[in-house]
Amino acid sequence: MDSLPNTLWIQMIGMLLVTILPAFFISLFAVGLVKHYAGALGLLDKPNARKVHTVPIPLGGGLGIWLGVSGTFLIGTIGLFVLQGNESIGEAWLPAGLKEHLPGLASKSLQIWVLLGGGTVLALLGLLDDRFSLPWQPRLAVEFLVAGTVVYWQNLQLTAFISLPWFTSILSVIWIVMLINSFNMLDNMDALSGGVAAIICTMLALMLMITPESSRGQPQLFVAAMLLVMVGALLGFLKHNWPPASVFMGDAGSYFVGYWIAIASLLSTYTGAKGTTPHAVLAPLCVLAIPLYDMVSVIWIRIREGRSPFQADKRHFSHRLVDLGMTKKQAVVTIYLATVTCSLGALLLPRTDAWGAVLVLAIVFCMLALIGVLESLTGQNTPAPSDSEASSPKAKEN
Repeated sequence: MDSLPNTLWIQMIGMLLVTILPAFFISLFAVGLVKHYAGALGLLDKPNARKVHTVPIPLGGGLGIWLGVSGTFLIGTIGLFVLQGNESIGEAWLPAGLKEHLPGLASKSLQIWVLLGGGTVLALLGLLDDRFSLPWQPRLAVEFLVAGTVVYWQNLQLTAFISLPWFTSILSVIWIVMLINSFNMLDNMDALSGGVAAIICTMLALMLMITPESSRGQPQLFVAAMLLVMVGALLGFLKHNWPPASVFMGDAGSYFVGYWIAIASLLSTYTGAKGTTPHAVLAPLCVLAIPLYDMVSVIWIRIREGRSPFQADKRHFSHRLVDLGMTKKQAVVTIYLATVTCSLGALLLPRTDAWGAVLVLAIVFCMLALIGVLESLTGQNTPAPSDSEASSPKAKEN
């Protein structure tokens, strides 16, 4: 790894302070508040045959995550305009490495609030689903509507080397909806979805901060800030969600988290994508390999058994690890380690040649294949849920 100039280290440290810390404390307080009033609001996840908890647990922790992200960007937006209007404050308080980025960050303010608007709609949709158990059809329709709106309004494009903008726009919409549902499906054990999301955001942000854009030679601070703010909000939530969890993120949280990570991956510029390292665009697939594996494998199992892919059950990656004899905490930690292992390859992709990229992808593939072999030891003997046990079309099994 090439050494970074001192100014870039200053930028990175400054980014950590102004993103993770405020989001952490806002989320920590907000989740505690939601937890206190969840019963009165009817936001309780009651035990049943397809869930792993045995007592009612408050839902709505995702509202704290949303507020941690939104509140931090609100503070940041106000701070940017104050600093722009009072240069003396910026001269006195900001390191030189950060001051030069103020105009660029200010120009992104409108975009960030458009993106937050889409996330807010999804968080509200998830909250309604947590409260009233909405059918999957209207939920999926709203997800596609929000994804389509932000993609076409903000001109987000999935980098796929396809010279058909209309087609890459469609792929971008599908990518967003796919990640929304992958994190929703992953939300089935204490600290699982939140912890995996925090690892993924950290790895993506690190990649963007240590790999400057080829056109400007500068790290992608805007997208990195989006991801680091989410890390802070997730850590504040995990303080309450760590086993034994006292609150769940619910659909409000999993929808928002999946959406935010999808948007950040679309906004990222992968260095050399049009030059010597086009394989760098595969970095998000490496980082997100585990959530995508969980979603694809669960859908495949449900379809193979003649059930709807939207019918909730206890056949997820984490549940299958428990079937192997692991405790729930061991299953969660195992998935954390698998996520980190796959994610480390993403840090190498922008810095290696085509053969190195092949090796990175081979490592990720072998990791998933190893998981599949281990899971096959269960013999898939876990019985499918009966209609009465899995009558809800919701995809969370907390």
